[in-house]
Amino acid sequence: MKKIIVKTIFIAYMVSMASCSDFLDISPQDQMSGSSLSEDNLLSLTAPLYNRVWYGFNENFYFGLGDGMAFNLVGQYSPYIYPYSDLSYTGLTGSLKDAWASLYVIIQQSNKVIKSIRESAASEETKKQFVAEARFIRGTAYWYLATVWGSAIISDDPASLVQNPIVNTNPQKDVYEFAIRDMEYAAKYLPATTSPAGRVNCYSAFGMLSRFYLDYSGLVASNYGEDPNVGTRDQSYLDLAKRAAEKVIAESSFKLMDNYSDLFMIENNNNPESMFSLQWVPGLSYQNANGCNNMHQAYFAFGSIVTGGDAWGGGGTGCPYNMIAEYEENDTVRRKATWMGNGDHYPEINKANGGLTYDEQTFSSAPQWISVKKGITGSSKDNPDIAERNSALNTIMLRLAEVYLNYAEAILGNNASTDDPIALEYFNKVRTRTGMSAKNSIAWEDLRHERRIEFCMEGRTWYDLVSRSYYKQQEVINYINAQDRGNRPSYLFTAPYDLKIDPDRDPTELAVGTANTNSFRLPFPESESVQNPKLSEPPVSYTFTEDKIIDLFE
Repeated sequence: MKKIIVKTIFIAYMVSMASCSDFLDISPQDQMSGSSLSEDNLLSLTAPLYNRVWYGFNENFYFGLGDGMAFNLVGQYSPYIYPYSDLSYTGLTGSLKDAWASLYVIIQQSNKVIKSIRESAASEETKKQFVAEARFIRGTAYWYLATVWGSAIISDDPASLVQNPIVNTNPQKDVYEFAIRDMEYAAKYLPATTSPAGRVNCYSAFGMLSRFYLDYSGLVASNYGEDPNVGTRDQSYLDLAKRAAEKVIAESSFKLMDNYSDLFMIENNNNPESMFSLQWVPGLSYQNANGCNNMHQAYFAFGSIVTGGDAWGGGGTGCPYNMIAEYEENDTVRRKATWMGNGDHYPEINKANGGLTYDEQTFSSAPQWISVKKGITGSSKDNPDIAERNSALNTIMLRLAEVYLNYAEAILGNNASTDDPIALEYFNKVRTRTGMSAKNSIAWEDLRHERRIEFCMEGRTWYDLVSRSYYKQQEVINYINAQDRGNRPSYLFTAPYDLKIDPDRDPTELAVGTANTNSFRLPFPESESVQNPKLSEPPVSYTFTEDKIIDLFE
């Protein structure tokens, strides 16, 4: 990785401390470090880990890869979407570099914070709690590295990469193991409840572990990639995923929101379903936010009538037919909360004029095009928290609905289907919240479908496919290639809520790549490979220096 990235971490650390901790109502203590830090200062120290360090990842890679690569989203003219949706990305794709840099800024700032906490004057118990918070963030960053790139550079020392940035990567299994150990530490030492709102707690960590263990169960069974079509997952890690999810379900205060669409309203940031979200500073425009703003609305909104300013979605960024066809006929609650279709009305947007109705009077292509809704919050006239290129909406990284589905999937395990009543209970809690009928049994295809619909435009779907590819790779390749990514119908809505192609309109034919065995690990950014030629060398095993936690569920 480049020296410039390592340098940036320390600049980001000081700047973000001074400008991005407002969301937690903490007075910044950016002049304090080491033994001058008291327990009262530690909340301020960890606050920037929830926003500015994630900016380069969140700006467009979050949805570009998570939804574009899964073909939930298309953007024919959007360089942050089409390289992924068209399977045409290379090491020169710009957002790859931004994401890689951002993840290492997160890791290095977490390392710096951990070092400062350990040198502080706080009690040992308090030190463990705040180290656990930083390790939660660091572990999440390493999970992304392991899932996107496979091998990566593991570092727990804030100075080592500054002194020598030309180092080998470590293998995917070690990167996963490092992420798991970080999250297990967080689960053990974070408290059950935290304050102020927006901070992660031990159940946030158990929820994230349910995801990590599910992923790792397939990787372990495949002998770490040697047999990616082994067809089954390691039962011991499936059991761990179930136990981690059980901890959240049985003990935590998290609960599903009653109304699905309420999850994506600014006033419901840090709602009872949110287990980990990135926290963006409200009311600041991109010019003043110093990287603490959420840009998603500017990228997605179809016109300035929505934002009062920048809106780059237009007719080029929207929903492919393969995605809209995934919705069941009556799944209108989730569809409307995720996608704007002809005739949809949103009272929270353009309030002064009675709300926004998405039709040809407001957007001439409305009958032909389905635009993004999730992440769209309106203008500053609708809510003073909104500013130019800042939706003020939290970026959801983990919510309880995923833990429910993780629990059901862990019970399904290696079976073709299950009618286990507990698995069905939590699977159906997610479905029936939006008015969908309950199922009497579930198979993998039910889980795949439910995850895609539930988390569409939340940057999740591609990672579910990667997880499946660890042990059923060819199945996932076949699924991706059957999405017909080169066939883009230009007429999706022929009448309000009619989710059909108009057969009289010809689809747009685009040249796209084909998924293959190399599709599940992205190339390193070319600029990084040039700066660090060891990225192209075989990974080197990592030596773990701390004992693995073995009493997490006792």
